[in-house]
Amino acid sequence: MSYDFTFDIKSVRFDENYRPAESTRTTTNFANLARGERCQENLRNALTMINNRFNTLAHWDNPKADRYAVELDIITGELNMANASDAFPAIEMLKTTIIDQHLDKRIEGMMGNNFSSYVRDYDFSVWLAEHNQERSEFGIPEGFGDLHGKLFKRFIHSDAYRASFSKAPVICLSVSHSKVYRQTENCHPVLGVEYVNDEPSLTDFYFAKMGLQVRYFMPPHSVAPLAFYFSGDLLADYTDLELISAISTMETFQKIYRPEIYNANSAAGKLYQPSLKHQDYSLTRIVYDREERSQLAIEQGRFTEQYFIKPFRQILDKWSADYAL
Repeated sequence: MSYDFTFDIKSVRFDENYRPAESTRTTTNFANLARGERCQENLRNALTMINNRFNTLAHWDNPKADRYAVELDIITGELNMANASDAFPAIEMLKTTIIDQHLDKRIEGMMGNNFSSYVRDYDFSVWLAEHNQERSEFGIPEGFGDLHGKLFKRFIHSDAYRASFSKAPVICLSVSHSKVYRQTENCHPVLGVEYVNDEPSLTDFYFAKMGLQVRYFMPPHSVAPLAFYFSGDLLADYTDLELISAISTMETFQKIYRPEIYNANSAAGKLYQPSLKHQDYSLTRIVYDREERSQLAIEQGRFTEQYFIKPFRQILDKWSADYAL
């Protein structure tokens, strides 16, 4: 059976003049910053934080900590399906480009970084929530994450992705506040000290369906480990500058969105359990409404159910089953 699933790549520069497109998920990290009266100031401050963090980590041949700047592009993978009147904005990630201001040179940075998906909103905010609504113990519905994982793999192996990007994405997220992380003796010069956990989180499980494994590192001068989701070899497949572009970008977002963890006033110890109830932390100068974001995730999950899951359920279920074969 032919499904005629194809992807197009759309790219939008993320700078202080960025305004979200109508199709952009409003829960997306970068879209949150571009809202309200202070949106331009929010964006400018966030980009300054990214550049400062990059130069702190890329300290060699950089005595004034001003050599590099980071450009960000929002990459949308739009899914085209037969019998659908409009393309569906299936996946959004960030592409970094490193500007060496001393050599006037552009250097390819990390692809991935942030990750956003309407189907993921549906899975977590609608399907998973309804599955556990009247259950005494938390459970995961059968097949949870299967469709999303296969759509992601289809995108990464699509002609559109391969024509645009030379490497597989690395996605960098917060660690789970429901798990305990243990510091190891392994220390990477850029990624920092490695942590491990004894039990995968729900996010680890979900991203494994996308073909991604996870490692946790606390970079130099950081206060909490970050979760890096990748395929291949995280330490060998990417340059130091690529890794720094991911750290500087995503640690900045996490300081804004989870200051209790990533802008805490003390660093994680050898045994570490993150907590959003932690009180000893500092706020950035960037405005963010976390409660509103949670509410929007539910709205967008319902949007996905109405305009993507329900109308194309039969096709998607059949495609997902055949994909496994």
